Amino acid sequence: MSDILHYLKTRRSVAIPSLAAPAPEAQDLEDILTVAARVPDHGKLAPWRFILIRGDGAVIAGRRLADLVERREGSLSETRRRVEETRFTRAPLVVAVVSTAAEHVKIPVWEQQLSAGAVCMNLIHAAYAKGFGANWVTEWVAYDDEAKAILAIGEGEAVAGFIHLGRPTETLSDRPRPALADVVREIGPDGEAGEATL
Repeated sequence: MSDILHYLKTRRSVAIPSLAAPAPEAQDLEDILTVAARVPDHGKLAPWRFILIRGDGAVIAGRRLADLVERREGSLSETRRRVEETRFTRAPLVVAVVSTAAEHVKIPVWEQQLSAGAVCMNLIHAAYAKGFGANWVTEWVAYDDEAKAILAIGEGEAVAGFIHLGRPTETLSDRPRPALADVVREIGPDGEAGEATL
């Protein structure tokens, strides 16, 4: 089995609290983002962009998110405030992959959104190739316009994912995966979908 196939068969997400410093930076980060951008992109639109959330910027973003929640819900418990304030400091680097998909004369919005999803997965693969771990999440911030504005995500843009990056501090065990018999069908000679023969 090739190294790539072995990696793809064994890769899994690292729990965010288990992602420690150092984060990818300098050439490592440039390589990771370069690979992330090498995805299917019908029409060469590059319908996505990256926002790096780290260091003092991550701290400030967390405080602003906590303030936003407090304005809406009233005084926060110490625990709830800490959850919001540390949302982007749980890992040493968070890369927001922002979908900029828009109506186009030839390219459906859905295809542009799929391209942004491919960016997220390529980013994760590139991070692992560099010896880092990753976790792809969205959470409430991705779907809230005021929260997105705190992160300089514009109106009409969507969060494809917040990719948390760092060095894994634990040995990962696999989780159950779907059985192929449950997710694979084949169009038979009668034109009907039935069980597939692999």
